[in-house]
Amino acid sequence: MITIKDLTFGYKRSGENVFNNFNLEMHDNCIYGLLGKNATGKSTLLNLISGLLLPKSGSVRIDGLPSGEKSKALLEKLYLVPEEFILPNWSLKKYIDIYRPFYKDFSQEILESCLREFELPTDLKLNKLSMGTKKKVMMSFALATNTEVLLMDEPTNGLDIPSKRQFRKVIASNMTEGRTIVISTHQVHDVEMLLDHVAIIGNKGVLLDASTMELADEYTFGTNPQGEILYSEKSLDGEICMARRTPDVDETPVNLELLFEYVNAKC
Repeated sequence: MITIKDLTFGYKRSGENVFNNFNLEMHDNCIYGLLGKNATGKSTLLNLISGLLLPKSGSVRIDGLPSGEKSKALLEKLYLVPEEFILPNWSLKKYIDIYRPFYKDFSQEILESCLREFELPTDLKLNKLSMGTKKKVMMSFALATNTEVLLMDEPTNGLDIPSKRQFRKVIASNMTEGRTIVISTHQVHDVEMLLDHVAIIGNKGVLLDASTMELADEYTFGTNPQGEILYSEKSLDGEICMARRTPDVDETPVNLELLFEYVNAKC
């Protein structure tokens, strides 16, 4: 479990806090979607969870271990794939040989399976790859670490449409029992069918914290939904709406884009 309690954090250069007494829990066996507008602190939160940043006050713990202490027991539990990164002038084999010993449950089989799904060979030169291909390699390595907590910041940025489909497949195939995957993204349509839980954050803190089952039970989405209309937008098919669901109305897939706009308009 990831437990964030009374977290306050800000960057010295801005003089303003990104988080003030922020609270959130993320449980095992879930794929979380971490959503928010620009500058609401999604990437910052992932860096705080991973221990790359330290809170001014409050705490961030993973299974009870403070993230900022960077203990061996903690670091074995988590892996962060940042939005942007630079890879060394190495072969993929050398990269694996150097970094796999840090992860006691590393699986070469999972790594090779993910690379096959992404249609990539294993004999790659890392610094010669496009950004999209680098992301696919790093996501494959991240899943192969078998860490209990996997953090991904904008993982589908730079991926083409077939690669986004492949991304969804490798994530779903490697979501193992006890694991927590947190995906921070603006590209909500790329991940909405993957998610078990949605957390929307804003300047006022956590705006929404709910499972997709709870959301599907409470709301319905479509061009002609029954019930009280809460939010609507014009689309090529007419007006697409989010409505409060009643027991006599069938469930619909959660439209994360509409949900996001509704929550931010409401808050």
